[in-house]
Amino acid sequence: MLNVALPKGRLGEKVYERMARAGYPCPEVLEESRRLTFENPETGVRYFWVKPSDVAIYVERGAADVGIAGKDILLEYSPQVYELLDLGMGKCRMCVAGRADFRDDTSRTLRVATKFPNIARAHYAACGREISIIKLNGSIEIAPLLGLSDVIVDIVETGKTLLENGLAPLTTIVPISARFIANTASYQFHSDEIRTMCERLENAL
Repeated sequence: MLNVALPKGRLGEKVYERMARAGYPCPEVLEESRRLTFENPETGVRYFWVKPSDVAIYVERGAADVGIAGKDILLEYSPQVYELLDLGMGKCRMCVAGRADFRDDTSRTLRVATKFPNIARAHYAACGREISIIKLNGSIEIAPLLGLSDVIVDIVETGKTLLENGLAPLTTIVPISARFIANTASYQFHSDEIRTMCERLENAL
């Protein structure tokens, strides 16, 4: 039986629908309950809900054989997993954002507020720009407004939140979407099952 880590929330629900269409239904998942694990011996899958940012940890450590994680998580934490398929779901982009009239003063260190310090560092290192990271866990958009940072690096879906806070996307760093990932050892020992699941998910577009 394959252990499948699903991200809690709207994305996870959409992913489960895709899994069901691919031939891996488990009706109990749709029932109203506080349960976190569900299994269907007939299809050989056991699902469990976890926080989206934790999916890659469960897969990397082998608690899950496969899972669905956002590309942002994979880039930020670089887990040792196999990235097998871009599901084309949960599409958004990682952006640098700031005031619409922002002009970068390269004579001083750029202050960057973000929940994704590793992605931000990698982006600006590639640009050869010296930065100071300000790690925040929420309400990132307010940082430039209060003078805490010059810009932010964050996920942008529609841009509405930025606009409502007087900000605008300045640079797109990378497109983001949900990825089907596998534990490296599980991929060796259950390669046929995982490859079949990957193919069925791809065909269930």
